[in-house]
Amino acid sequence: MKQTWRWFGPKDRVSIDDVAQAGVQGIVSALHHVPTGEVWAREDIAQRQAEVAHMRDGRPSNMAWDVVESLPVSEDIKKQQGDWRAHIATYKQSLENLAQAGIEVICYNFMPVLDWTRTDLAYAMPTGATCMRFDLADFAAFDMNILKRPGASADYDEVLQEEAARRFADMSEARKEALAKNVVFGLPGAAENFSLEDVRGHLAEYANMSEDQLRQHLIDFLSEVAPVAEKLGLRLCCHPDDPPVPLLGLPRIMSTEAHYASVMAAVDTPASGITLCTGSLGARPDNDLPGMMARLGDRVHFLHLRNVHRETDQIRGSFYEAEHLGGHTDMVAVVEAALREEARRRAAGRADWNIPFRPDHGQDILDDLGRQAQPGYPAIGRLKGLAELRGVIAALEPRISA
Repeated sequence: MKQTWRWFGPKDRVSIDDVAQAGVQGIVSALHHVPTGEVWAREDIAQRQAEVAHMRDGRPSNMAWDVVESLPVSEDIKKQQGDWRAHIATYKQSLENLAQAGIEVICYNFMPVLDWTRTDLAYAMPTGATCMRFDLADFAAFDMNILKRPGASADYDEVLQEEAARRFADMSEARKEALAKNVVFGLPGAAENFSLEDVRGHLAEYANMSEDQLRQHLIDFLSEVAPVAEKLGLRLCCHPDDPPVPLLGLPRIMSTEAHYASVMAAVDTPASGITLCTGSLGARPDNDLPGMMARLGDRVHFLHLRNVHRETDQIRGSFYEAEHLGGHTDMVAVVEAALREEARRRAAGRADWNIPFRPDHGQDILDDLGRQAQPGYPAIGRLKGLAELRGVIAALEPRISA
């Protein structure tokens, strides 16, 4: 398993010098400054590669940009409105430019409107660490009382509506503002920052879209770009919904094993694959992560390894981001399944046998608490998670390869 690290570019509070000390083997990055729908120019790709390859004093970092996360899919493509055909053309051109630069793994997602959703970006743990959290009652309070989405109350039972009303009544204006910002924070480092009006506008355009229709739009998109990726020797991998449940009345199409199996069958090529995120998928108690790695492993091109602690056994509920070995997902079993998939690929002679993974997210601990890095992406918290995962890999790998 190839150890990688997400880096948001020169503005990241965790520098390439810091990452080099972590001892990882590759970098996961993106051109966050390029607006969605525009071409990633060869010059910009080359510049990011140079930034990854060198430390502040010019010495080589001994790292390369190995995985793109993410090459964003525009809302126009997801809705098949406006400039969606032009955006598919620019997506293909970006793929060609990335292939020419030698980058083979391209992560993306097909979540409508928001790339991920949390209600708290610095939830205090008893240890003094902080982490990201999704509180369903707080989210319902945002949905019904801050966003004021038409028909929102129909999505919540009476008990949850009452709890959300109590929460909202007790919120200070500062807390209301912070909650709204947290929910619409979106992808860290993205060029766009949505306002509440932006969100309302997008929601209105998705109002009549079913899950089946959005899935077909994804299949249509992949039918266009996957043949290009296959020709170029690229591996596309779709990130799951985060959280993996319907929110804001929006359809969700990458939340379960059945969702993935359906799309993989519809566009049946190794160039169209999966980013298996144990944190996103692990927020649902009915997702069997070790089993998904074993059954879907042939198409898993990238792994996000993180853990969540679910606060309920309901499909939709509150959760917080736990230590990498401390949540409800059996991370040891997931890693074992990944190592067995790698062994199978080696035996089959596949060039892509070494699956890249990164320690996804992490709790803010020690000096992280004052660093103010991207939410979810602390230096020391991720390094702690990576060390734990390295220990698991070191214990399992000799037994599996024997």
